[in-house]
Amino acid sequence: MDLSWSDADRRFRDEVQAFLDAELTPELRHVGKTLTSVYAERDVALAWQKILYEKGWLVPAWPKAYGGCDWSVTQRYIFGSELAKAHAPPLSPMGLGMCGPVLIGHGSPEQKAHYLPRMLRGEDFWCQGYSEPQSGSDLASLQMSAVEDGDDFICSGHKLWTTHAAVANWIFCLVRTAKEAIPQRGITFLLIDMRTPGVEVQPILSLSGEHIQNHVFFTDVRVPKANVVGRIGEGWTVAKYLMQFERGGSVQTPSLHTRLRKIAAMIEAESAGRPELADEANALRRQAADAAIQIEALEALELRLLSRLSAGDAPGAESSLQKTVGTELSQRLTEIALAAAGLFAAVYQPHMVSPGGPSPGHVVPNDPTGVGPDYAWTVAAKYLNDRAGSIYAGSNEIQRNIMAKAILGL
Repeated sequence: MDLSWSDADRRFRDEVQAFLDAELTPELRHVGKTLTSVYAERDVALAWQKILYEKGWLVPAWPKAYGGCDWSVTQRYIFGSELAKAHAPPLSPMGLGMCGPVLIGHGSPEQKAHYLPRMLRGEDFWCQGYSEPQSGSDLASLQMSAVEDGDDFICSGHKLWTTHAAVANWIFCLVRTAKEAIPQRGITFLLIDMRTPGVEVQPILSLSGEHIQNHVFFTDVRVPKANVVGRIGEGWTVAKYLMQFERGGSVQTPSLHTRLRKIAAMIEAESAGRPELADEANALRRQAADAAIQIEALEALELRLLSRLSAGDAPGAESSLQKTVGTELSQRLTEIALAAAGLFAAVYQPHMVSPGGPSPGHVVPNDPTGVGPDYAWTVAAKYLNDRAGSIYAGSNEIQRNIMAKAILGL
């Protein structure tokens, strides 16, 4: 088996690197390098999205007819690898990575013509209305109601952990349009304008001090029936289709490789010239080596799923495997990084960060200099934020149930 890049692949890699050198600004690189969340701030994500959109490289996974790139699996992997190496900030996935593919697969011609171009241009910024206070991993038990009233639905309920709801102007929601014996029935996939009267957003602050998630309350919110994606009462089918894209089909391993290289450098920096730390450093090196092997295995799965997407198919149940392994590996990397950073790891407040690094007001506990090493000062915040990785998009316990049924046939 020849795993080396072809001449065409290397030319494409060089083209991507030249584009990133020219267009990825130092400010955007800094955000990507110091990001502790899964998501960048709205303004940062949209700034980078605009650059990619103008280049025509915004949504490689979409069909070419809707703005996709028609790239090979190798090209998509190279693109993801170079983005990770350059520390490009992530785009918000709720529109481009979730709602967009759902509209392409299940939306009406009118919905595709209206929403997809606005999504690409950044005119609409989306959030996801799935979880509720008593309906998280057991999503089929959701209770947000949508009562028919002529050509509209009247929606009332409470969505929870809604990422970017405070800055989004549209939300795609699962709502209950009928109560049936089987809870998965009677659910409808509905697009709601966040500016509609009766929509209220309240913030949720994370342990790392960041405002990413939110409560969203709906009180008699009037939504046109034309905003239903798919058929009324068959939203569970649409939701399962979307969750395959939420859980899998993306390129995660280049970012994991980049983070692991940073951790390896951290281990060497902390242990250099300190023989008393030799045993501890060697233990961390072994943990990092084990993580590297697991990343390589995950990479093989990602390439298989990318091949499936390139053929026009959904990722399938193996997306649950990618989500489970990817999030648990990411958490493992934060644990190794926290041990390697030691006393220099500190939780920071995002509003105190400037392009040059921590602001003068940022003090690292137990660090007499007042400012820790550049490689360490975001480690604790990333560790805290990543605890949610094995819960969001369906908890990893639920993913294992899916794999047992759909892949192993148990």
